[in-house]
Amino acid sequence: MKAINTAKIIVAALSAAALFGCQGGTPSSDSKSDTKKEGKVLAEVNGGSITTADFSRELKNLPEYLKAMAETPEGRKEMLDTMVIRELILQQASKDGLDKGAEIEEKLQDLKKRLVVESFLKKKVETESQVSDADLQKFYEQNKDKFKAGEQIKASHILVKTEKEAKDVQAQIKAGGNFEELAKKYSADSSAAKGGDLGWFGKGSMVPVFEKTAMALKEGQISDIVKSDFGFHIIKLTGKRAAGVRPLEEVKEQIKGAIMPQKQQEVFQKIKEELKKNAKITVKEDVLKEMGGTKDDAKKPAATEKK
Repeated sequence: MKAINTAKIIVAALSAAALFGCQGGTPSSDSKSDTKKEGKVLAEVNGGSITTADFSRELKNLPEYLKAMAETPEGRKEMLDTMVIRELILQQASKDGLDKGAEIEEKLQDLKKRLVVESFLKKKVETESQVSDADLQKFYEQNKDKFKAGEQIKASHILVKTEKEAKDVQAQIKAGGNFEELAKKYSADSSAAKGGDLGWFGKGSMVPVFEKTAMALKEGQISDIVKSDFGFHIIKLTGKRAAGVRPLEEVKEQIKGAIMPQKQQEVFQKIKEELKKNAKITVKEDVLKEMGGTKDDAKKPAATEKK
């Protein structure tokens, strides 16, 4: 349970947008002249347009941990506002002539090379570094101590800003409304996209008032309105379990995260060796030394300036 960190969304969105903005010339001029832009228009900015396709592209470029935040109603508004500001900056930069010149073209070429290399490696590494079920089982059996946990509960919640909103949602629940659907519709927390699901957690994971209320519930029970520093919550307990080793199914992603870096490094090393083996490479050592200087250079006296 975390409040939406809009600052992180803004920074990440601007970073993702930088790549989009650097492709194919000035985005502001492109958006005015391109009559075949994909998707519906979300916003118009000085004659330029931001479409649903643009928004989806930006969302796709966000880090995984930010995507859920950006999919909430508040997160979507922040994301779109960020894209509008980005477009205004690009339009002003174009007016100032900052989108032209040899330096920009050089950087675009460098960016293109990096993207091509990144795309090639991503495809190769993802294809050849798959983690098998046998890998997961072996790691799990050898590291069970790492997956021990105390008593845990599983809960979902709906977070709103005002008590009035909370009472409105509570009334809908009492009238037979589906908790998960109401969470998707009204919750301001990043868990909204998952129907309010917070997953399994133990003591010390949540703010005290939230934790105390959730721990006291019976499975399937829904709490009264709970006030915290984040806002007003309605909590539903969906599971309880005693202390013990967490099941493999639950920790699969965690294990993949532990195994994957080593597998990817092995694949990357293999790719490098194969490429070098089939290539003709000549390294000019003398030129390399000139670029970085040599030990002999350090011994030479500094040149004196003629007067």
